[in-house]
Formats: sequence, structure tokens, C-alpha cells
Amino acid sequence: MSSLDAVWHPTGSLGRAVVVAAVAVCGALLVGDPSLLVVAVPFVAIATLGLLHRPAMAPALSPTISVRLDHGMLHEGQGTTSRMTLTGADDAEYLTRASGRPPYVAMRPHHGQVGALLAGADGPAPLIEVSPRRWGRRILGEEKVALTTPWAGYRFGPVPLGGQQVRVLPATSAYDSRAEVPQPLGLVGAHRSRRPGGGTELAGIRPFLPGDRLRRVNWRVSLRTGDLHVVSTRAEEDSGVLLVVDALADHGASGGVDGASSSLDLAVRAAAAIAEHHVRSGDRVALRVVGRGRELVGFGTGARHLRRLHHTLAAVRPGELVGAPDAGVLQLGVTGGTVVILLSPMLAEATGTVAATLTRRGVPVLVVDTLPADVRPGVADGTDPAVAALAWRMRTLERSVVLQRLAALGCPVVPWRGPGTIDEVLRRLARRAELPRVAR
Repeated sequence: MSSLDAVWHPTGSLGRAVVVAAVAVCGALLVGDPSLLVVAVPFVAIATLGLLHRPAMAPALSPTISVRLDHGMLHEGQGTTSRMTLTGADDAEYLTRASGRPPYVAMRPHHGQVGALLAGADGPAPLIEVSPRRWGRRILGEEKVALTTPWAGYRFGPVPLGGQQVRVLPATSAYDSRAEVPQPLGLVGAHRSRRPGGGTELAGIRPFLPGDRLRRVNWRVSLRTGDLHVVSTRAEEDSGVLLVVDALADHGASGGVDGASSSLDLAVRAAAAIAEHHVRSGDRVALRVVGRGRELVGFGTGARHLRRLHHTLAAVRPGELVGAPDAGVLQLGVTGGTVVILLSPMLAEATGTVAATLTRRGVPVLVVDTLPADVRPGVADGTDPAVAALAWRMRTLERSVVLQRLAALGCPVVPWRGPGTIDEVLRRLARRAELPRVAR
């Protein structure tokens, strides 16, 4: 129902005033008791004033109501304002807004209901401030609006107004890492490469060769040895970072950006923070979601690519894969010079398989454990809580065995603790990549 379909109709208070006034006047005339007229005077006055402000009943002259939000895209924790525009409301005196309360949305006022006197036909309407508290797609601005004439004689509505779909991007915490990415293989970046080049990292001092630049000459060593020597440096290249988000299930309860975090909350927010850091560092970042949607974003750089990554993360929905999981999970298309960061609670067999397979292939793999420490299994209706607790304990034991085997293969597993979580692990992977490897 839109504002064009609504019409003015008498209120219950006007009807009661008319009925009481009529009954009191008729009773005074029939009984001959003047005191009943005294009782009827206030109701007669209210009914008369309400009828005098009777609005135009023609549908073409009905008020038009529209609602808009100041912003169509937000980060979780940010807020916007729901503004209302009225036209043709000359007969209205008071406006009431009652907004719906979708999950993970905070409002001001808290109950979502506000009312105010109208300054004029096109005057400003009362505002409602909304703030989404969790990433995803939220419907904001659904509400019901009612107008009343002076003395509450007639009411327009309530008119239900549809909301606007807002994409809420995950919040990115302050994340800055100086750790180098192992095995960089690209063009120009901020990571040390194993090949010589025109970088800033000292690789050694060697004799002068034809083609060397004079500014590279080390005069101290040259004067001491009698032969020209130059400083050799390592090239600085960019790297490829593949973020794999496990969205097969969401474990734990989410309390929004200010409350407890579920496993998918940790994975999405961590992926957003890591992606923003590496994109700003000049690295090529890609995203693969293992779940129902199978979202995929190819390698890219720049601010536009970062927005695409954030939008894809905001659209992630938990759910099992359709068909055989292994066939869709293992085809990641990882090439040389790529670091794989797997963000998963490690409760699905497919995620452990992909981490072990890539590690055996020599690909630098880092597993970020996103399972909350205080997570408890959900108990379905008709299930014995003791049996559910026992099953969850067995599943966590199997999970610990998988993590131990990954560590034995050389795949580090670290829980997400915010900024600085993976710095030390990346340094170890970079040092390990510089060690000589035995060819088999």
C-alpha cells in the first residue's frame, strides 16, 4: 500500500466525541436534566472543531509521502539518516513515524517511533537515525507513517513504506604490517626478491662489470683493493595474495560490530583488513569464497579493485556447496609467487584438504583460524543436549588432529587476533623461502 492508495478517514476519538455529545444532548432533552448539557459541552466542542478541520477527501488531493536515506552504502558501525518528504499535506498538523527494527540495526530513537508537529505543508518531518551493526545486505527505512488533522479529527494512513536495500561493508581495523610476502614474483612492489635488481636492499659487493652504473661504485672497497667494486642490490617486486574465505557454515552467535563475533564475522573482517593492507602496498589480491555462492574475484590492484573485494565480502552467505565439495574447492588456480591465506574455522574436511595439497606443492599457505574460543554448538529440537555436547567434543578433537598434521607439513595455523596476527608467520615463511631446496 502506497501513500497514493491511502485516504483520510475519521478517527476513533472524533467518533466517540460525536456519539457522546449526541447521547448527552438527547438525554438532556428527554429527561429534562440541564446537567447533562454541561457534560456534553466538551464533547460538542471537540467534535465541532474536528469537523471544521475536515480535509479534502479527493484521492487526487491526498498527501504524498516519500522516504530516502542519506547513504546507500555503509561500513558496519557507521550511521545514516532517514529523511521524509511530504507534499500536499496542508490539512495535516501532526506526523507519526513508526519504523521497523530489522536485525543488527541500531536506531535513534531506540524504539524507532517518533512524532512531531508539522511546521507547514512542505515543512521538515522528524528524522530517524539508523546504524547497521553487521556486514551484509540490510533493508533500512521500512516504516509506517500516519498524519492527523488538528484536534485529531481525521487520520491519513498509516501508510506502509518500503525500505531501501543497503550494502553494509565489513569494518576494517587498523592493519599495517611490515612483514615481507614470501616468493614475490611480479613487477614493482615493496617485497624483496631473490633476484638482483635496482632495489634498496643490499645483496653484496662484487667487482665492476660493463654496464654497471657509476653511482653503484663502492669507493671505499675500490680504493682498498685497487679494483672497482659496486654494490649489488635485490629487486623489489609485488606479490599475489589469494584470500580463501570458508563460508560453508557460520559457527557461533554474532552480536554485531560491538558484540561477540561468529566464525564468519572473523573471516570476513579479517579478509577485508588483509585485502586493504596488501592493495595499499601494491600487491595483487584475489578472493575466493568456499560456500554456497562460490564468489570469485580475480587478481587486481587499486582502489576500485579494493571496493570490489569489499562488496563481494559483504554479499557472502553461509551455506554448503551444491555437489561434490572437493571438485570446487581444490581448483584455486594458484600460480608461482602467490601466497594463499585461508580463513576458516577448520571444521570441514575440504578446507584441510586444500591447505595440505597446496603446502605439498610448495605454495606458501597460511591458515587463519576463525573459530571463536567460546563457541557452543546449537542444539536442534528433539536432540539430547548431552549427545550434542559429546558430538561437538569429538568434532573438536578431529579438528585438533587436522591442525597438528598441517603444522607437521609446514603450514602455519594462527588464530585471528586483529592487527599483527600474521606478521611473524609471514616473516618465517619469507625466511624459509630463501633457504635452498632439495630437488627430488
